[in-house]
Amino acid sequence: MAKVKYGSDKLVVDLEKFEKDMQEWVKKGIAKTTLIIYNAAIALAPVDLGYLKESIDFTYKDGGFTGIISVGAEYAIYVEYGTGIYATGPGGSRAKKIPWSYKDDDGEWHTTYGMHAQPFWNPAIDAGRKVFNKYFS
Repeated sequence: MAKVKYGSDKLVVDLEKFEKDMQEWVKKGIAKTTLIIYNAAIALAPVDLGYLKESIDFTYKDGGFTGIISVGAEYAIYVEYGTGIYATGPGGSRAKKIPWSYKDDDGEWHTTYGMHAQPFWNPAIDAGRKVFNKYFS
């Protein structure tokens, strides 16, 4: 809060009201941006069994001055950036052998070269960035 030693009481009251209004305006912008990112990530997340989409959540901290969107599915990075020869993320593929084989839950073996990226997080962040920049500019 601004401390004023000299000036009229009205000036102090007006400054305190301005500070409160400004804080509410900032919180509104943070909430708007957070919800845009959250909703875009939910809308863009690919669905197989639905765990990835269900694992996306948001919360606010610091009295509304911080918005946090989290993705709880541990495999989300592989969906976002792809795997194997299709990996597009930082550092590319770290597969030691391509193609590789794996056994599924039914006991059947599969051979793969990887999975194409299905971006949902970065496009959601881009949508949020546009809203944030427009709101706060």
